[in-house]
Amino acid sequence: MMPRMAPTQTIVAIALLGLCGLMVGSFLNVCIARLPEGESIVRPRSRCPQCRTPIRWFDNIPVVSYVVLGGRCRACRARIGLQYPVVELLTAVAFVVQGLAFVDQPMLLASRLVLTALLIVLFGTDIETERLPDILTLSGLAAGLAWSIFGPPGLEDSLLGAALGAGILLAIRWLWFWWKGVDGMGLGDVKMLAMIGAFLGWQQIWVVLFFASLAGAVVGVSLMALRGRSLQSRLPFGTFLALAAFAASVWGETLRAWYASLYRT
Repeated sequence: MMPRMAPTQTIVAIALLGLCGLMVGSFLNVCIARLPEGESIVRPRSRCPQCRTPIRWFDNIPVVSYVVLGGRCRACRARIGLQYPVVELLTAVAFVVQGLAFVDQPMLLASRLVLTALLIVLFGTDIETERLPDILTLSGLAAGLAWSIFGPPGLEDSLLGAALGAGILLAIRWLWFWWKGVDGMGLGDVKMLAMIGAFLGWQQIWVVLFFASLAGAVVGVSLMALRGRSLQSRLPFGTFLALAAFAASVWGETLRAWYASLYRT
């Protein structure tokens, strides 16, 4: 068992995680913009979405550059979407939350940070394009399985989690097609839940599905009431899976232990 960090060390580590999150968030913006289109995330370097002018390093400082430039490109003065600083800030906050939960467990923390980054990109691509790129879900699945050899949840639970996650959504997809004659969800959702199961283990699949389904139902009913959408309207389920998986990665074990305690005599 790893020794607990001193309070000062913990504060420094959490602050560094926040700064790291800001920088990683800047890269995740590139992934969200380019991966659904099959573009390279390495070349060309960051550029204005409108005039395609390469962004200089001092205009690419997370959040700060956006504020200094007033949310506009220095070259053409076109407005830059608010998504960019939002993703950077959310990534920083998510990294800090993971750090507060697992700062004394470096191997587990590293795994959770990788999962968090994947979830943020998948959330972004699904809400913008309704795509969950295989390069993320399948490479994430492989990473989760490989990581489980050396740390939690362990290889057996990881394999079961991947199989259970994929199996449940495949069954739901087949049943919906049999009932309605249309696909109820894409295979991207299936691969995404398999990836989540590989990182978190089979027991957390139930937590993720419960909260994702609950959030999806609330949003779906709200949209029906506000916009008149029908039950046939598809919602980007990957966004709900991402939110639920992040919650489960931080608080899932606590929730599961609490639920199990309700049945103890």
